[in-house]
Amino acid sequence: MKGLGFLAHGGLDQVSWVDRPEPVPGPGEVRIRVRAAAFNRLDRFVLAGIPGVPIELPHILGSDAAGVVDVLGPGVSEVAPGAEVLVNPGMWDGTCEYCLAGQESLCRNYRILGEHTQGSATEFVVVPERNVRAKPPVWSWAQAAAAPLVFETAWRALKTVAQLRARETVAVIGAGGAVAPAAIQIARSLGGRVVVVGRSQAKVDRALALGAEAGLVATSEKPLDRLLWDWSQKRGVDVIFDSAGSPTVGRSIRALARGGRVVVIGASEGPQVEVDLRTLFWRQASLRGSTMANRSEFDDVYTELVRGTLQPVIDSEWSWAQGIDAVHRLTSPEVFGKVVLKGPDGRS
Repeated sequence: MKGLGFLAHGGLDQVSWVDRPEPVPGPGEVRIRVRAAAFNRLDRFVLAGIPGVPIELPHILGSDAAGVVDVLGPGVSEVAPGAEVLVNPGMWDGTCEYCLAGQESLCRNYRILGEHTQGSATEFVVVPERNVRAKPPVWSWAQAAAAPLVFETAWRALKTVAQLRARETVAVIGAGGAVAPAAIQIARSLGGRVVVVGRSQAKVDRALALGAEAGLVATSEKPLDRLLWDWSQKRGVDVIFDSAGSPTVGRSIRALARGGRVVVIGASEGPQVEVDLRTLFWRQASLRGSTMANRSEFDDVYTELVRGTLQPVIDSEWSWAQGIDAVHRLTSPEVFGKVVLKGPDGRS
């Protein structure tokens, strides 16, 4: 089968159409005919090569998928052929101490579709039966593919790890990309007062339309810590959602209120950070990490998505033939929401 991926690690020039054998579902697994796949910044890191993460080549990109179940593996009982589904891209073994405690995202053998396994930008994908949920009937295939990874990531980070409470202030660092629009909506749904810090007024304006209370544009003269300190009237911010890493986390810590929490869900602009520990202990603040979600957290955010409390945000949809251009779109400074690739049959 054909898939969009790469034969060797490197830059965008390595992205190409590759051939892989059609996957066969094993015990407890289902095969899905992909109708739409969506990309994340993770795909850029997988393409470049992640230290310590072995990747089988050729490799297919994509961590999000929606489609139709076409083949069942032995022992599958909850899903029927023909079911229209979306995929939870986080996979766990179900047997380790963390899984048995309901903390699947801490599983010693945790895997992410498209990073530790072949990805979703292809014709067929195989996942455990427990990783599929019914596609909401009112959603397009593109919407179904756009939702899972970013919403489960933001949900766990804000609700579980940050323990966001109603009326607390929340700063989302970065007004565009894929995860920020999800974080804005989730923070609002949890009762937070949301401020967004971005690099362009256009993206900040789009974030305001999603429910942010305020939008700030960071510059070299007015970096995010000064902006947030002034916006909060020198009180500081209760929760800061940060995915950039190196250039922002140190400043995020300086912008915290007493008892505040910075939650880091990525390091898209660099992994090394210098931290002034005096700020942490004097303000009794904390720096926390969060990745993906537990099974129950995924179910909780899926419920909110089905209710319509939360809505997938799509930057752009691309035909199967435009796949390489779709991956290039990930690097555009104008991206706001998810980049979605339609499946080979062109449905949306």
